[in-house]
Amino acid sequence: MIFQIYSGAMRLASPVLDHLLRRRLARGKEDPARISERRGQASLARPEGQLFWVHGASVGECQTALALIERLLDRDPALNVLLTSGTLTSAKLMADRLPARAMHQFVPLDHPAWISAFLDHWRPDAAIFVESDLWPNLVLAAARRSIPLILANARMSEGSFERWRRLSFFTGRLFADFSLILASNPVQKAGFESLTRAPVQYVGNLKRAAAPLATDAEKLAVLREAVGKRPVFLAASTHAGEEDAAAEAHRIAAAARPDLLTLVAPRHPNRGAEIAALLKGQGLHCARRSLDALPTPETEIYIADTLGEMGTLFELSDAVFVGGSLIPVGGHNPLEPAHFAKPVLFGQLMAKNADIASDMIEARAALEIADAKDLGKRLRDLLQNDAQRAELGANAKTFAEGQGAIADEMSARICAAVAAHGERK
Repeated sequence: MIFQIYSGAMRLASPVLDHLLRRRLARGKEDPARISERRGQASLARPEGQLFWVHGASVGECQTALALIERLLDRDPALNVLLTSGTLTSAKLMADRLPARAMHQFVPLDHPAWISAFLDHWRPDAAIFVESDLWPNLVLAAARRSIPLILANARMSEGSFERWRRLSFFTGRLFADFSLILASNPVQKAGFESLTRAPVQYVGNLKRAAAPLATDAEKLAVLREAVGKRPVFLAASTHAGEEDAAAEAHRIAAAARPDLLTLVAPRHPNRGAEIAALLKGQGLHCARRSLDALPTPETEIYIADTLGEMGTLFELSDAVFVGGSLIPVGGHNPLEPAHFAKPVLFGQLMAKNADIASDMIEARAALEIADAKDLGKRLRDLLQNDAQRAELGANAKTFAEGQGAIADEMSARICAAVAAHGERK
């Protein structure tokens, strides 16, 4: 009954949803050329043959999904994959990173008619949701069409688990038709088992299997010429408050290495002007990449407020701080810089990647720092000790490269679940 009420409410909310899309369009949060996709109207033709639909909410989920998509395509040369997400940033990044036989569309809003139009066009042979971005009409409409449902790398916060347990009448129905739930760690496995009788398994955290981010050789060469022999420190995927920490760390390390160049790559590049004003107010000489500036010998902080260049920045750097870890965001993926054999540093607030962070620390593949001062001291020591820096970077790369088997096993279990679903039909 509750889903019927929800579905009816969403039908009545058509004017509200249209207004929401117009507002998002005006604020630059939607692609005007592809806005119809948010109403379920495809802008690409469906390829012939079997098609798996993979959905991730935004950048993080889509990047996590890439390794799985690649393994699925490798297993079946006739398979095609549709990846959906809900943000402009993820769409732009995936445009450059998706392999052959994979395509991207924006996910429709959870209006029953828009969901039906989406499913009518794409007719997916499987629906794979990455992490936890589940919308009732989207899930239940796919289930009614007997499309096998998979939740891959499933995770929720403990608070979310508790809220979902209190709504067991809702949760039980939403998860009832899932053919397989692949939890991101054993704790998550137990959490999902408390919510549903659907099969829950654990093979590892898919984030561990992500391929290295792409680098642009031409852009890297230009940056290296501009930087010269200066040591480079990258504060990657920072959030408000962490740019101050990067600046303090820069000042501490620069006392020993006055030629230090610090790169700040904010998680949200539209904060570039705000960050520049903040750091210039602290007396630091800054330049912004989005304004086509290159670092000069006078540049202390280079603000990389662009999209799709993180791999190039990792390759350029001598040490990397992973953002979202000094403020309560949960920390971003520390394996991304590890693939580039760089010393990896992060704060203590790594809840979203806690298992990866703890394993990297144990493997001497990363350093946990307490605060901005600690970051500065660790950075200073690394820049003064080439052997330690090389060892930490080598350990990080070895650790990262050893995680690929997770995606192999996950793709195998998904294909088995899809095949079993077909046999039950």
